[in-house]
Amino acid sequence: MNFLRGVMGGQSAGPQHTEAETIQKLCDRVASSTLLDDRRNAVRALKSLSKKYRLEVGIQAMEHLIHVLQTDRSDSEIIGYALDTLYNIISNDEEEEVEENSTRQSEDLGSQFTEIFIKQQENVTLLLSLLEEFDFHVRWPGVKLLTSLLKQLGPQVQQIILVSPMGVSRLMDLLADSREVIRNDGVLLLQALTRSNGAIQKIVAFENAFERLLDIITEEGNSDGGIVVEDCLILLQNLLKNNNSNQNFFKEGSYIQRMKPWFEVGDENSGWSAQKVTNLHLMLQLVRVLVSPNNPPGATSSCQKAMFQCGLLQQLCTILMATGVPADILTETINTVSEVIRGCQVNQDYFASVNAPSNPPRPAIVVLLMSMVNERQPFVLRCAVLYCFQCFLYKNQKGQGEIVSTLLPSTIDATGQIAENLGEEEQLVQGLCALLLGISIYFNDNSLESYMKEKLKQLIEKRIGKENFIEKLGFISKHELYSRASQKPQPNFPSPEYMIFDHEFTKLVKELEGVITKAIYKSSEEDKQEEEVKKTLEQHDSIVTHYKNMIREQDLQLEELKQQISTLKCQNEQLQTAVTQQVSQIQQHKDQYNLLKVQLGKDNQHQGSYSDGAQMNGIQPEEIGRLREEIEELKSNQELLQSQLAEKDAFIENLKSSQPSPGTNEQSSVTASARDSEQIEELKQELATLKSQLNSQSSEITKLQTEKQELLEKTEAFAKSVPIPGESETVIATKTTDVEGRLSALLQETKELKNEIKALSEERTAIKEQLDSSNSTIAILQNEKNKLEVDITDSKKEQDDLLVLLADQDQKIFSLKNKLKELGHPVEEEDELESGDQDDEDDEDEDDSKEQGHI
Repeated sequence: MNFLRGVMGGQSAGPQHTEAETIQKLCDRVASSTLLDDRRNAVRALKSLSKKYRLEVGIQAMEHLIHVLQTDRSDSEIIGYALDTLYNIISNDEEEEVEENSTRQSEDLGSQFTEIFIKQQENVTLLLSLLEEFDFHVRWPGVKLLTSLLKQLGPQVQQIILVSPMGVSRLMDLLADSREVIRNDGVLLLQALTRSNGAIQKIVAFENAFERLLDIITEEGNSDGGIVVEDCLILLQNLLKNNNSNQNFFKEGSYIQRMKPWFEVGDENSGWSAQKVTNLHLMLQLVRVLVSPNNPPGATSSCQKAMFQCGLLQQLCTILMATGVPADILTETINTVSEVIRGCQVNQDYFASVNAPSNPPRPAIVVLLMSMVNERQPFVLRCAVLYCFQCFLYKNQKGQGEIVSTLLPSTIDATGQIAENLGEEEQLVQGLCALLLGISIYFNDNSLESYMKEKLKQLIEKRIGKENFIEKLGFISKHELYSRASQKPQPNFPSPEYMIFDHEFTKLVKELEGVITKAIYKSSEEDKQEEEVKKTLEQHDSIVTHYKNMIREQDLQLEELKQQISTLKCQNEQLQTAVTQQVSQIQQHKDQYNLLKVQLGKDNQHQGSYSDGAQMNGIQPEEIGRLREEIEELKSNQELLQSQLAEKDAFIENLKSSQPSPGTNEQSSVTASARDSEQIEELKQELATLKSQLNSQSSEITKLQTEKQELLEKTEAFAKSVPIPGESETVIATKTTDVEGRLSALLQETKELKNEIKALSEERTAIKEQLDSSNSTIAILQNEKNKLEVDITDSKKEQDDLLVLLADQDQKIFSLKNKLKELGHPVEEEDELESGDQDDEDDEDEDDSKEQGHI
């Protein structure tokens, strides 16, 4: 703020004193007026002054205008005035009415006021929230203001919007606005927002931007549309250029298919408007963005295939052969077709089949080549045709063979060229001739007796000289046009004299210069030794390949054995499941049997209670109490036994769950089986203890029953011999009934205890059977493990023998390669890497193998 005041003070001429006072009074009214109408009128007045007195209004009123945006959101009119005023202050679009000596200072006002506005990030967040308002008087000036902020300080504003919650999503809603002016300005806003920011580009793309932009282009008439189509295409380029993620999303979303109608331009010669030419330029550039050679090869290839499948390439070829197409559009179309077919065999084959609409029809390639050699054609067009021809031949062996077959015969003596002492302007020609002769030597297979490798080398040594030959070969890479052509694939030169090399040729020269130099300096003996070494290497390679195949077969056999083991384990699982189901069914039958037995025992007990009561008339209360205590003690002992059995059941279940499952490794199986054996032995001992406790309890119950029977007999005899005096028969009957009821209850409890003991005994037997089954399963698994260990040991021995042979062969190969290096023959890096990898594998096998001494 102080800086801006200094700028204001430095102006040689400013507003009149009355205007400055007016602006100050208006700011005071905005800050202090309690009536909304007064504040609204003051803001409207500031808006009218903001264009002419931009600096003064910005200095004094910006803070008050931001406060209005925060506090008066309910009134759309005052919000609109405030946004318009801020736009006039920040934007540099309007021409300033300032004197010449202050023009430079005024140009920086926009960025300075923008910096003040975004210093508080809440101001940008507030502006984003205002864009949610549907009112035209709020939304439209808000869009213009945010666009101006992005133009002034784009990266800083982008970061604020990026961290703002739902910031980008709010801006994407502008494309769906039914009012065209807001929608169109929204496109301009997104252009500024997405420029050079990959993170925002991805968010915008995933907010369905492609779908909305393509809809707008279609609604506006594709290439025949107006400037709105141009703006949408620029935004699409921002989203796709150098953004592999968005390119992949665009392809997978089937949006490439929607590009085909853009190029349906017809064959009529009705004239092309400037806007249509601009739109088509941008559309063609958008296609090139998707298939650019700078993209990852996989992404470019998939886009090329999609363009062929949807008919886009066919449509571009139609434009290529159409009449009345402007020269610049035709040039860009040729460049676009070039990159669509580059390195894609399917597209290259299709392009070879395209015919020009002539009588008789001629291949499009021929027509284009005729244009390339026609000096009357524009040079830029000729360069485009050359690029198209290069892309057609790129990785196209079929096309390359057809072209070479037309260029082979030649009777010129190139030696007509290297030996002569020509001027500097002819040095490049001498270098090219030396390159051609060097290629003839390096790739010579000695099939022609007159042009054998040794004869050509002797010719160079006698008539040119080796050093002179190498020097002239180096003229190519030292040329300034060589470095220019090596930069990018597309030929782009200002005039024909600069167009001597192309990108692919410079790559070829770089590869061949070194190997030709080595080939020239090699002697005939070295060549012979090299041939012998190559033959020996081929023999050893065949041996190594044989052993590799043997190892591969061994690996396949191991895989088959592993699959068989897996199958056996699955069968074992199925059998175990079947056994478990059968055990559960047996247990259900046992439970049903026990239930029926208990019910039958209750009926027998109910029938026998009357006879027992008749026999126990006159039993003493002391004897009954003692009998009840003994029964209670037995019951507590029985509950203790039940709890112990429940603990053992839980322990057995844990033991079952910890059994080794199919798929565990051998070491864990051995450990688990040993642990299970110990636990089973402990469980057997505890079961024996339980069995002894149950036997002792059973004997005690039998003893008590005997004593009870003797007591009943004594009671019956006593009752018959000694009548109870002083009591009536009614009282005696009542007591007898009471005693009989108590005794009946005690007997019922005793029988229930017996049933429970019997059930526990049966459960103990079932547990024992399950343990025996587990032991047998563990034994089976142990046998299978032993078999597998034997198979694996045999396989390892065989592999160790093979690795010993391979190590010997590798050692021989390594020595032969050293000889090759000593002779000066280059050894390919892939061979070295392969031998290094093999040595590493041998070292690892040597560490793991038991027969270390052999290796």
